[in-house]
Amino acid sequence: MKLLHHLRIFARPASPAVFRWTCTLVLILVLLTACAAAPVVQEVKVPVYRSCVAAAPERPAFAVRGLAPDASDGEKVLALARDLPVHLKYEAQLEAVIAGCL
Repeated sequence: MKLLHHLRIFARPASPAVFRWTCTLVLILVLLTACAAAPVVQEVKVPVYRSCVAAAPERPAFAVRGLAPDASDGEKVLALARDLPVHLKYEAQLEAVIAGCL
């Protein structure tokens, strides 16, 4: 019987002033908890495709390509000897482009 008596105490309607004060207190607590939680900022790194080759080096005009089909062996050797420094420079440019991709 005493339990019912205690329940009747809590079942009484509150006065308007107490109800207003309780609502105000609950509203303040809700607002404070909303302001207290800072948003979590997380940095995400996403790989973006980018071409590693900006521009291919221009192919040089080799002297061997301009030889006549019936050129002598001496002319072919001289043309190859003239093309060697040009070829090495072109090869170094190509290697530099490839190294930029790695």
